Amino acid sequence: MAIPAAQAETAALLERLAGRAARETHISAVFIGENTVWKLRKAVRLAFLDFTTLAERERTARRELALNTASAPGLYRDVAAVTRTPGGLSLGGTGEVVDWVVRMARVPTGDFLDVIAADGHMTPELLDRIADAVAEDHAGRPAVPCDQVLALRQVAQGNASAARAAGLDDARVGAWLTAMLEAIAAREALLAGRARAGFVRRAHGDLHLGNMCLWRGQPVPFDALEFDEVLATIDLGYDLAFLLMDLEQRAGRASANRVLNRYVARTGDVALVALLPPFLSMRAMVRAHVAAARGEATEADAYLGTAEARLVAVTPVVVAIGGLPGTGKSTIARLLAPLLGAAPGALILRSDEIRKRLRGVAPERHLPTEAYSFEISQDVFATLADAAGIACGGGHAVVADATFMDDAHRAAVAEAAGDVPFLGVWLHAELPVLEQRILARRGDASDADVAVLRQAAANDPGPGAWLAVDATNADAALDTVKQALSELGTVC
Repeated sequence: MAIPAAQAETAALLERLAGRAARETHISAVFIGENTVWKLRKAVRLAFLDFTTLAERERTARRELALNTASAPGLYRDVAAVTRTPGGLSLGGTGEVVDWVVRMARVPTGDFLDVIAADGHMTPELLDRIADAVAEDHAGRPAVPCDQVLALRQVAQGNASAARAAGLDDARVGAWLTAMLEAIAAREALLAGRARAGFVRRAHGDLHLGNMCLWRGQPVPFDALEFDEVLATIDLGYDLAFLLMDLEQRAGRASANRVLNRYVARTGDVALVALLPPFLSMRAMVRAHVAAARGEATEADAYLGTAEARLVAVTPVVVAIGGLPGTGKSTIARLLAPLLGAAPGALILRSDEIRKRLRGVAPERHLPTEAYSFEISQDVFATLADAAGIACGGGHAVVADATFMDDAHRAAVAEAAGDVPFLGVWLHAELPVLEQRILARRGDASDADVAVLRQAAANDPGPGAWLAVDATNADAALDTVKQALSELGTVC
Protein backbone atom coordinates (compact mmCIF):
# COMPACT_ATOMS: atom_id res chain seq x y z
CA MET A 1 0.00 0.00 0.00
CA ALA A 2 1.60 3.23 -1.21
CA ILE A 3 2.03 6.36 0.89
CA PRO A 4 -1.18 8.37 0.45
CA ALA A 5 -0.93 11.40 -1.83
CA ALA A 6 -1.84 13.74 1.05
CA GLN A 7 1.37 12.66 2.82
CA ALA A 8 3.65 12.92 -0.20
CA GLU A 9 5.17 16.20 0.96
CA THR A 10 5.89 14.77 4.41
CA ALA A 11 7.44 11.69 2.84
CA ALA A 12 9.66 13.87 0.66
CA LEU A 13 10.90 15.77 3.73
CA LEU A 14 11.72 12.54 5.57
CA GLU A 15 13.40 11.08 2.52
CA ARG A 16 15.69 14.14 2.33
CA LEU A 17 16.54 13.77 6.02
CA ALA A 18 17.25 10.05 5.68
CA GLY A 19 19.01 10.28 2.36
CA ARG A 20 17.09 7.33 0.96
CA ALA A 21 13.61 6.07 0.18
CA ALA A 22 11.37 4.58 2.83
CA ARG A 23 10.90 0.95 3.70
CA GLU A 24 7.16 0.43 3.70
CA THR A 25 4.60 -1.83 5.30
CA HIS A 26 0.88 -1.63 4.71
CA ILE A 27 0.48 0.83 7.61
CA SER A 28 3.77 2.72 7.91
CA ALA A 29 6.78 4.15 6.10
CA VAL A 30 10.15 3.93 7.82
CA PHE A 31 12.93 6.31 6.76
CA ILE A 32 16.37 5.08 7.82
CA GLY A 33 19.13 7.68 8.14
CA GLU A 34 22.71 7.32 9.24
CA ASN A 35 21.93 7.55 12.96
CA THR A 36 18.20 8.24 13.14
CA VAL A 37 15.06 6.46 11.97
CA TRP A 38 11.77 8.26 11.35
CA LYS A 39 8.54 6.25 11.33
CA LEU A 40 5.50 7.76 9.62
CA ARG A 41 2.03 6.28 9.96
CA LYS A 42 0.20 6.09 6.66
CA ALA A 43 -3.17 7.87 6.59
CA VAL A 44 -5.06 4.68 5.76
CA ARG A 45 -8.18 2.93 6.98
CA LEU A 46 -8.12 -0.86 7.25
CA ALA A 47 -10.43 -3.39 8.89
CA PHE A 48 -8.44 -3.28 12.13
CA LEU A 49 -7.27 0.37 12.30
CA ASP A 50 -7.97 3.89 11.09
CA PHE A 51 -5.01 6.27 10.71
CA THR A 52 -6.83 8.73 8.47
CA THR A 53 -7.06 11.43 11.15
CA LEU A 54 -4.11 13.49 12.37
CA ALA A 55 -5.27 13.02 15.96
CA GLU A 56 -5.17 9.23 15.70
CA ARG A 57 -1.71 9.26 14.14
CA GLU A 58 -0.47 11.41 17.01
CA ARG A 59 -2.17 9.26 19.65
CA THR A 60 -0.75 6.02 18.33
CA ALA A 61 2.71 7.51 17.82
CA ARG A 62 2.80 8.60 21.45
CA ARG A 63 1.39 5.24 22.52
CA GLU A 64 4.13 3.45 20.59
CA LEU A 65 6.77 5.52 22.37
CA ALA A 66 5.24 4.80 25.78
CA LEU A 67 4.88 1.06 25.15
CA ASN A 68 8.40 0.46 23.91
CA THR A 69 10.59 2.76 26.00
CA ALA A 70 10.85 0.37 28.94
CA SER A 71 11.70 -2.77 26.96
CA ALA A 72 14.26 -1.06 24.75
CA PRO A 73 15.56 2.05 26.55
CA GLY A 74 17.36 4.39 24.20
CA LEU A 75 16.04 2.74 21.05
CA TYR A 76 13.00 5.03 21.00
CA ARG A 77 13.78 8.75 21.26
CA ASP A 78 10.67 10.88 20.92
CA VAL A 79 7.62 11.85 18.89
CA ALA A 80 8.12 14.86 16.61
CA ALA A 81 5.66 17.03 14.75
CA VAL A 82 5.94 17.71 11.04
CA THR A 83 4.96 21.36 10.68
CA ARG A 84 4.28 23.76 7.84
CA THR A 85 6.35 26.94 7.75
CA PRO A 86 6.56 29.68 5.10
CA GLY A 87 9.52 27.87 3.58
CA GLY A 88 7.77 24.49 3.47
CA LEU A 89 7.62 21.54 5.84
CA SER A 90 10.03 21.08 8.71
CA LEU A 91 10.46 18.69 11.61
CA GLY A 92 9.70 20.10 15.04
CA GLY A 93 8.85 23.63 13.86
CA THR A 94 6.24 25.97 15.33
CA GLY A 95 3.85 26.14 12.40
CA GLU A 96 0.73 24.14 11.62
CA VAL A 97 1.13 20.44 12.45
CA VAL A 98 0.49 18.29 9.40
CA ASP A 99 1.78 14.94 10.67
CA TRP A 100 3.64 13.09 13.40
CA VAL A 101 6.64 10.78 13.35
CA VAL A 102 8.34 8.54 15.89
CA ARG A 103 12.10 9.07 16.08
CA MET A 104 14.31 6.10 16.88
CA ALA A 105 17.96 5.16 16.94
CA ARG A 106 19.20 3.22 13.95
CA VAL A 107 19.76 -0.51 14.41
CA PRO A 108 22.14 -2.27 11.99
CA THR A 109 20.21 -4.46 9.56
CA GLY A 110 22.08 -7.54 10.70
CA ASP A 111 20.88 -7.07 14.28
CA PHE A 112 17.22 -7.74 13.53
CA LEU A 113 16.27 -11.26 14.55
CA ASP A 114 14.45 -12.09 11.31
CA VAL A 115 17.68 -11.29 9.45
CA ILE A 116 19.72 -13.35 11.92
CA ALA A 117 17.35 -16.26 11.39
CA ALA A 118 17.52 -15.91 7.60
CA ASP A 119 21.31 -15.96 7.80
CA GLY A 120 21.24 -19.18 9.83
CA HIS A 121 22.81 -17.61 12.91
CA MET A 122 20.26 -18.56 15.56
CA THR A 123 22.66 -20.12 18.06
CA PRO A 124 21.45 -22.01 21.15
CA GLU A 125 22.82 -19.24 23.35
CA LEU A 126 20.94 -16.55 21.42
CA LEU A 127 17.72 -18.57 21.50
CA ASP A 128 18.01 -18.84 25.29
CA ARG A 129 18.54 -15.09 25.57
CA ILE A 130 15.53 -14.44 23.36
CA ALA A 131 13.35 -16.59 25.60
CA ASP A 132 14.75 -14.88 28.69
CA ALA A 133 13.95 -11.46 27.21
CA VAL A 134 10.35 -12.45 26.51
CA ALA A 135 9.94 -14.01 29.95
CA GLU A 136 11.28 -10.84 31.58
CA ASP A 137 9.03 -8.66 29.45
CA HIS A 138 5.98 -10.73 30.37
CA ALA A 139 6.83 -10.73 34.07
CA GLY A 140 6.73 -6.94 34.14
CA ARG A 141 3.26 -6.61 32.68
CA PRO A 142 0.23 -6.28 35.00
CA ALA A 143 -2.76 -8.59 34.66
CA VAL A 144 -5.83 -7.19 32.91
CA PRO A 145 -9.37 -8.58 33.36
CA CYS A 146 -10.57 -9.89 30.00
CA ASP A 147 -12.94 -12.50 28.58
CA GLN A 148 -10.30 -14.27 26.56
CA VAL A 149 -12.72 -16.85 25.13
CA LEU A 150 -14.90 -14.15 23.59
CA ALA A 151 -11.85 -12.19 22.44
CA LEU A 152 -10.32 -15.19 20.68
CA ARG A 153 -13.58 -16.00 18.93
CA GLN A 154 -13.72 -12.45 17.64
CA VAL A 155 -10.11 -12.58 16.51
CA ALA A 156 -10.76 -15.87 14.69
CA GLN A 157 -13.78 -14.44 12.90
CA GLY A 158 -11.85 -11.29 12.03
CA ASN A 159 -9.01 -13.34 10.59
CA ALA A 160 -11.41 -15.40 8.53
CA SER A 161 -12.98 -12.23 7.12
CA ALA A 162 -9.56 -10.78 6.31
CA ALA A 163 -8.48 -14.06 4.71
CA ARG A 164 -11.53 -14.12 2.44
CA ALA A 165 -11.08 -10.46 1.55
CA ALA A 166 -7.46 -11.20 0.63
CA GLY A 167 -8.57 -13.92 -1.76
CA LEU A 168 -7.74 -17.08 0.16
CA ASP A 169 -9.83 -20.14 -0.70
CA ASP A 170 -13.27 -19.68 0.83
CA ALA A 171 -13.87 -23.34 1.59
CA ARG A 172 -10.50 -23.78 3.32
CA VAL A 173 -10.98 -20.60 5.33
CA GLY A 174 -14.47 -21.72 6.36
CA ALA A 175 -13.20 -25.13 7.46
CA TRP A 176 -10.37 -23.48 9.36
CA LEU A 177 -12.77 -21.17 11.19
CA THR A 178 -15.00 -24.07 12.21
CA ALA A 179 -12.03 -26.03 13.53
CA MET A 180 -10.65 -22.96 15.31
CA LEU A 181 -13.92 -22.21 17.09
CA GLU A 182 -14.10 -25.86 18.17
CA ALA A 183 -10.53 -25.68 19.49
CA ILE A 184 -11.35 -22.55 21.48
CA ALA A 185 -14.54 -24.11 22.87
CA ALA A 186 -12.63 -27.20 23.99
CA ARG A 187 -10.30 -24.95 26.00
CA GLU A 188 -12.82 -22.55 27.52
CA ALA A 189 -12.21 -23.65 31.11
CA LEU A 190 -8.42 -23.39 30.75
CA LEU A 191 -8.61 -19.98 29.09
CA ALA A 192 -10.96 -18.64 31.75
CA GLY A 193 -8.86 -20.07 34.56
CA ARG A 194 -5.69 -18.51 33.17
CA ALA A 195 -7.42 -15.15 32.91
CA ARG A 196 -8.41 -15.38 36.57
CA ALA A 197 -4.85 -16.41 37.47
CA GLY A 198 -3.37 -13.31 35.82
CA PHE A 199 -2.01 -14.76 32.57
CA VAL A 200 -3.99 -12.28 30.47
CA ARG A 201 -2.05 -9.02 30.22
CA ARG A 202 -1.50 -6.01 28.01
CA ALA A 203 1.23 -7.78 26.06
CA HIS A 204 3.42 -6.90 23.09
CA GLY A 205 0.76 -8.18 20.73
CA ASP A 206 2.93 -8.51 17.60
CA LEU A 207 5.90 -10.51 18.84
CA HIS A 208 7.45 -11.95 15.70
CA LEU A 209 11.15 -12.05 14.80
CA GLY A 210 10.98 -8.82 12.79
CA ASN A 211 9.90 -7.01 15.95
CA MET A 212 12.89 -8.12 18.00
CA CYS A 213 16.47 -6.95 17.59
CA LEU A 214 19.81 -6.90 19.32
CA TRP A 215 20.08 -3.63 21.21
CA ARG A 216 23.19 -2.91 23.23
CA GLY A 217 24.08 -6.56 22.80
CA GLN A 218 20.83 -7.97 24.13
CA PRO A 219 17.71 -9.22 22.31
CA VAL A 220 14.78 -6.88 22.97
CA PRO A 221 11.20 -6.67 21.70
CA PHE A 222 10.13 -3.42 20.06
CA ASP A 223 7.27 -2.08 17.92
CA ALA A 224 4.57 -3.39 20.27
CA LEU A 225 1.04 -3.26 18.88
CA GLU A 226 -0.11 0.24 19.78
CA PHE A 227 -3.32 0.94 17.89
CA ASP A 228 -5.75 -1.47 19.60
CA GLU A 229 -5.70 -2.30 23.31
CA VAL A 230 -8.16 -5.16 22.84
CA LEU A 231 -5.98 -6.92 20.27
CA ALA A 232 -2.95 -6.60 22.55
CA THR A 233 -4.69 -7.68 25.78
CA ILE A 234 -4.11 -11.39 25.47
CA ASP A 235 -2.98 -14.59 27.14
CA LEU A 236 0.80 -14.52 27.44
CA GLY A 237 0.91 -17.85 25.63
CA TYR A 238 -0.71 -16.22 22.61
CA ASP A 239 1.92 -13.48 22.69
CA LEU A 240 4.68 -16.09 22.79
CA ALA A 241 3.00 -18.16 20.05
CA PHE A 242 3.73 -15.60 17.31
CA LEU A 243 7.45 -15.86 18.09
CA LEU A 244 7.32 -19.66 18.18
CA MET A 245 5.41 -19.87 14.91
CA ASP A 246 7.80 -17.45 13.25
CA LEU A 247 10.87 -19.27 14.55
CA GLU A 248 9.62 -22.62 13.29
CA GLN A 249 8.98 -21.19 9.84
CA ARG A 250 12.25 -19.24 9.57
CA ALA A 251 14.76 -21.15 11.69
CA GLY A 252 13.27 -24.63 12.10
CA ARG A 253 11.34 -26.53 14.74
CA ALA A 254 14.37 -27.14 16.94
CA SER A 255 14.84 -23.38 17.39
CA ALA A 256 11.18 -22.86 18.29
CA ASN A 257 11.32 -25.83 20.64
CA ARG A 258 14.34 -24.43 22.45
CA VAL A 259 12.67 -21.06 23.00
CA LEU A 260 9.48 -22.72 24.26
CA ASN A 261 11.42 -24.84 26.71
CA ARG A 262 13.62 -22.03 27.96
CA TYR A 263 10.55 -19.81 28.44
CA VAL A 264 8.73 -22.47 30.46
CA ALA A 265 11.90 -23.22 32.43
CA ARG A 266 12.06 -19.55 33.45
CA THR A 267 8.34 -18.94 34.04
CA GLY A 268 6.95 -22.32 35.07
CA ASP A 269 3.97 -21.74 32.78
CA VAL A 270 3.50 -25.39 31.79
CA ALA A 271 -0.22 -25.10 31.03
CA LEU A 272 0.33 -22.83 28.03
CA VAL A 273 1.28 -25.85 25.89
CA ALA A 274 -2.35 -27.00 25.85
CA LEU A 275 -3.24 -23.72 24.13
CA LEU A 276 -0.54 -23.83 21.48
CA PRO A 277 -2.64 -25.53 18.76
CA PRO A 278 -5.15 -22.66 18.42
CA PHE A 279 -2.59 -19.99 19.28
CA LEU A 280 -0.06 -21.13 16.66
CA SER A 281 -2.82 -21.64 14.11
CA MET A 282 -4.21 -18.15 14.64
CA ARG A 283 -0.78 -16.57 14.23
CA ALA A 284 -0.18 -18.56 11.03
CA MET A 285 -3.53 -17.40 9.65
CA VAL A 286 -2.53 -13.78 10.29
CA ARG A 287 0.59 -14.36 8.22
CA ALA A 288 -1.47 -16.10 5.53
CA HIS A 289 -3.91 -13.29 4.86
CA VAL A 290 -1.23 -10.58 5.13
CA ALA A 291 0.86 -12.43 2.52
CA ALA A 292 -2.22 -12.88 0.32
CA ALA A 293 -3.02 -9.17 0.54
CA ARG A 294 0.52 -8.44 -0.65
CA GLY A 295 0.09 -10.74 -3.63
CA GLU A 296 2.50 -13.36 -2.24
CA ALA A 297 0.39 -16.37 -3.21
CA THR A 298 2.93 -19.12 -2.53
CA GLU A 299 3.77 -17.82 0.93
CA ALA A 300 0.10 -17.28 1.72
CA ASP A 301 -0.75 -20.86 0.79
CA ALA A 302 2.12 -22.20 2.91
CA TYR A 303 0.96 -20.26 5.97
CA LEU A 304 -2.64 -21.32 5.39
CA GLY A 305 -1.43 -24.91 5.35
CA THR A 306 0.37 -24.32 8.65
CA ALA A 307 -2.75 -22.77 10.16
CA GLU A 308 -4.76 -25.84 9.16
CA ALA A 309 -2.13 -28.32 10.34
CA ARG A 310 -1.78 -26.84 13.81
CA LEU A 311 -5.42 -27.66 14.58
CA VAL A 312 -4.99 -31.36 13.76
CA ALA A 313 -4.59 -33.35 16.99
CA VAL A 314 -1.28 -35.17 17.48
CA THR A 315 -0.99 -38.03 19.96
CA PRO A 316 1.31 -37.07 22.85
CA VAL A 317 3.93 -39.24 24.47
CA VAL A 318 5.92 -39.01 27.71
CA VAL A 319 9.58 -39.99 27.61
CA ALA A 320 11.55 -40.06 30.87
CA ILE A 321 15.33 -39.99 30.43
CA GLY A 322 17.38 -40.96 33.48
CA GLY A 323 20.99 -41.80 34.20
CA LEU A 324 24.04 -40.75 36.15
CA PRO A 325 25.42 -37.21 35.75
CA GLY A 326 27.23 -36.85 32.44
CA THR A 327 25.33 -39.55 30.56
CA GLY A 328 23.96 -36.93 28.16
CA LYS A 329 20.35 -36.82 29.33
CA SER A 330 19.92 -33.18 28.38
CA THR A 331 21.67 -33.66 25.04
CA ILE A 332 19.34 -36.51 24.08
CA ALA A 333 16.34 -34.57 25.39
CA ARG A 334 17.23 -31.55 23.22
CA LEU A 335 17.66 -33.71 20.13
CA LEU A 336 14.50 -35.72 20.75
CA ALA A 337 12.02 -33.04 21.83
CA PRO A 338 11.52 -31.31 18.44
CA LEU A 339 10.64 -34.68 16.91
CA LEU A 340 7.76 -35.49 19.26
CA GLY A 341 4.12 -34.52 19.36
CA ALA A 342 2.46 -31.25 18.48
CA ALA A 343 4.36 -28.16 17.36
CA PRO A 344 6.91 -27.06 18.22
CA GLY A 345 7.78 -30.38 19.84
CA ALA A 346 7.88 -31.86 23.31
CA LEU A 347 8.08 -29.88 26.52
CA ILE A 348 11.35 -30.69 28.29
CA LEU A 349 11.02 -30.88 32.05
CA ARG A 350 14.54 -30.83 33.44
CA SER A 351 14.96 -31.33 37.17
CA ASP A 352 18.04 -29.07 37.25
CA GLU A 353 16.05 -26.18 35.76
CA ILE A 354 13.06 -26.79 38.02
CA ARG A 355 15.33 -26.73 41.07
CA LYS A 356 16.78 -23.38 39.99
CA ARG A 357 13.35 -21.88 39.28
CA LEU A 358 12.02 -22.96 42.67
CA ARG A 359 14.96 -21.11 44.20
CA GLY A 360 14.28 -18.03 42.06
CA VAL A 361 17.53 -18.08 40.09
CA ALA A 362 18.54 -18.52 36.45
CA PRO A 363 19.30 -22.08 35.27
CA GLU A 364 23.03 -21.39 35.01
CA ARG A 365 23.32 -20.04 38.57
CA HIS A 366 25.25 -22.41 40.87
CA LEU A 367 23.37 -23.49 43.99
CA PRO A 368 24.91 -24.41 47.36
CA THR A 369 24.91 -27.99 48.65
CA GLU A 370 21.90 -27.40 50.90
CA ALA A 371 19.74 -26.81 47.80
CA TYR A 372 20.16 -30.53 47.11
CA SER A 373 18.71 -31.77 50.38
CA PHE A 374 16.32 -34.73 50.38
CA GLU A 375 13.33 -32.51 51.13
CA ILE A 376 14.08 -30.03 48.35
CA SER A 377 14.72 -32.84 45.89
CA GLN A 378 11.35 -34.33 46.79
CA ASP A 379 9.72 -31.00 45.93
CA VAL A 380 11.62 -30.85 42.65
CA PHE A 381 10.50 -34.31 41.53
CA ALA A 382 6.93 -33.71 42.67
CA THR A 383 6.89 -30.50 40.64
CA LEU A 384 8.28 -32.36 37.64
CA ALA A 385 5.64 -35.10 37.86
CA ASP A 386 2.83 -32.57 38.28
CA ALA A 387 4.07 -30.62 35.26
CA ALA A 388 4.29 -33.79 33.16
CA GLY A 389 0.69 -34.60 34.01
CA ILE A 390 -0.48 -31.10 33.13
CA ALA A 391 1.35 -31.04 29.81
CA CYS A 392 0.45 -34.50 28.53
CA GLY A 393 -3.07 -34.10 29.91
CA GLY A 394 -3.32 -31.04 27.67
CA GLY A 395 -2.30 -33.09 24.64
CA HIS A 396 1.37 -32.12 24.53
CA ALA A 397 4.39 -34.44 24.44
CA VAL A 398 6.85 -34.42 27.35
CA VAL A 399 10.50 -35.33 27.82
CA ALA A 400 11.39 -35.59 31.52
CA ASP A 401 15.12 -35.12 32.13
CA ALA A 402 16.42 -36.14 35.58
CA THR A 403 18.65 -38.71 37.24
CA PHE A 404 15.66 -40.84 38.31
CA MET A 405 17.88 -42.72 40.75
CA ASP A 406 14.89 -43.23 43.07
CA ASP A 407 12.28 -45.82 42.09
CA ALA A 408 9.60 -43.57 43.57
CA HIS A 409 10.54 -40.77 41.17
CA ARG A 410 10.35 -43.18 38.25
CA ALA A 411 6.94 -44.40 39.35
CA ALA A 412 5.66 -40.84 39.80
CA VAL A 413 6.52 -39.72 36.27
CA ALA A 414 5.10 -42.93 34.77
CA GLU A 415 1.89 -42.43 36.76
CA ALA A 416 1.70 -38.81 35.61
CA ALA A 417 1.58 -40.02 32.00
CA GLY A 418 -1.74 -41.71 32.70
CA ASP A 419 -3.12 -43.20 29.49
CA VAL A 420 -0.51 -41.45 27.34
CA PRO A 421 2.18 -43.75 25.87
CA PHE A 422 5.21 -43.80 28.19
CA LEU A 423 8.84 -44.77 27.67
CA GLY A 424 11.44 -44.84 30.43
CA VAL A 425 15.06 -44.64 29.24
CA TRP A 426 18.18 -45.28 31.31
CA LEU A 427 21.39 -43.91 29.79
CA HIS A 428 24.72 -45.41 30.75
CA ALA A 429 28.40 -45.09 29.79
CA GLU A 430 31.79 -45.87 31.29
CA LEU A 431 32.82 -43.70 34.24
CA PRO A 432 35.85 -42.08 32.50
CA VAL A 433 33.53 -40.91 29.69
CA LEU A 434 31.14 -39.36 32.21
CA GLU A 435 33.98 -37.66 34.09
CA GLN A 436 35.35 -36.14 30.90
CA ARG A 437 31.93 -34.79 29.94
CA ILE A 438 31.38 -33.17 33.32
CA LEU A 439 34.80 -31.52 33.27
CA ALA A 440 33.98 -30.06 29.83
CA ARG A 441 30.68 -28.48 30.90
CA ARG A 442 30.28 -24.70 30.66
CA GLY A 443 27.23 -22.62 31.47
CA ASP A 444 25.00 -25.60 32.21
CA ALA A 445 22.08 -25.91 34.62
CA SER A 446 23.61 -28.97 36.29
CA ASP A 447 25.72 -28.36 39.38
CA ALA A 448 26.99 -31.94 39.48
CA ASP A 449 30.79 -32.22 39.57
CA VAL A 450 33.03 -35.28 39.39
CA ALA A 451 32.66 -35.88 43.14
CA VAL A 452 28.87 -35.93 42.81
CA LEU A 453 29.18 -38.30 39.85
CA ARG A 454 31.36 -40.75 41.74
CA GLN A 455 29.00 -40.74 44.71
CA ALA A 456 26.06 -41.42 42.39
CA ALA A 457 27.98 -44.15 40.58
CA ALA A 458 28.53 -45.92 43.90
CA ASN A 459 24.76 -46.11 44.26
CA ASP A 460 23.88 -46.75 40.61
CA PRO A 461 20.41 -48.37 40.59
CA GLY A 462 20.66 -49.47 36.96
CA PRO A 463 17.84 -49.41 34.42
CA GLY A 464 15.34 -51.57 36.27
CA ALA A 465 12.31 -51.90 34.01
CA TRP A 466 13.43 -48.97 31.84
CA LEU A 467 15.15 -49.28 28.47
CA ALA A 468 18.94 -49.41 28.92
CA VAL A 469 20.74 -47.32 26.27
CA ASP A 470 24.49 -46.99 25.79
CA ALA A 471 25.08 -43.22 25.72
CA THR A 472 28.74 -43.29 24.70
CA ASN A 473 27.69 -41.95 21.30
CA ALA A 474 24.78 -39.46 21.39
CA ASP A 475 23.64 -40.10 17.82
CA ALA A 476 23.51 -43.85 18.34
CA ALA A 477 21.69 -43.39 21.65
CA LEU A 478 19.13 -41.14 19.98
CA ASP A 479 18.55 -43.73 17.25
CA THR A 480 17.92 -46.41 19.87
CA VAL A 481 15.37 -44.23 21.66
CA LYS A 482 13.65 -43.34 18.38
CA GLN A 483 13.40 -47.03 17.48
CA ALA A 484 11.82 -47.79 20.85
CA LEU A 485 9.32 -44.98 20.35
CA SER A 486 8.41 -46.24 16.89
CA GLU A 487 7.63 -49.60 18.44
CA LEU A 488 5.24 -47.77 20.78
CA GLY A 489 3.52 -46.33 17.72
CA THR A 490 4.97 -42.84 18.18
CA VAL A 491 6.17 -41.08 15.05
CA CYS A 492 9.48 -39.23 15.30
